[in-house]
Amino acid sequence: MNLQNVEQARFNMIQQQVRPWNVDDSAVLNLLDSVKREDFVPLAHKALAFADLELSLPAGQVMLAPRLQARLVQDLALKPTDKVLEIGAGSGYTTALLASLAQRVIALEINPELAALARANLQKANISNAEVRVADGANGAAAEAPFDAILLGGSVTEAPQALLGQLKVGGRLIAIVGSEPVMRAMRITRTSQTDFKSAELWDSVAPRLQNFPEPSAFKF
Repeated sequence: MNLQNVEQARFNMIQQQVRPWNVDDSAVLNLLDSVKREDFVPLAHKALAFADLELSLPAGQVMLAPRLQARLVQDLALKPTDKVLEIGAGSGYTTALLASLAQRVIALEINPELAALARANLQKANISNAEVRVADGANGAAAEAPFDAILLGGSVTEAPQALLGQLKVGGRLIAIVGSEPVMRAMRITRTSQTDFKSAELWDSVAPRLQNFPEPSAFKF
């Protein structure tokens, strides 16, 4: 793809995939234009960087479709002063979007190969306020808590209590919750030390994050 074709493909991704998915925040749309998604896509899939698809990453993981990444980031409603926890760094693209909107991002990636890839990609993109750690995201990062925002880069059966406890009052967590074929993006806001308010945002399906509890399949 020559440069002109790349820019046309990026424009089409934003106008034809992302915008129709109710992504209308100009800050997020501008980021999709400036953060080069193709630089976060494995070489074998470069030609599909702007396609409305999940793309394969090392270790059997995937990069979510662009519209999903954009919508998750938009619906977190980040402020420039926010400290963000991301669960599942993948190739680092969503991390880069978050870091461009917030003060600091800590991304937890359970797979060392992916964590190294995300770190290298973020470095190449000159993003210095995001840190990728090899860690089990199901536990969060209690030593760094509380967070203004927490984003789960995959699906879970239910909103994880351990992570909700790491939110500031006023902080919010977004996750795709449920089991196939019905999953829903949820935003859960901590309204006090003991209370949380949840909102169902939109339906989608995303691959499971590792090590989060699954419900028992047995029915008694």
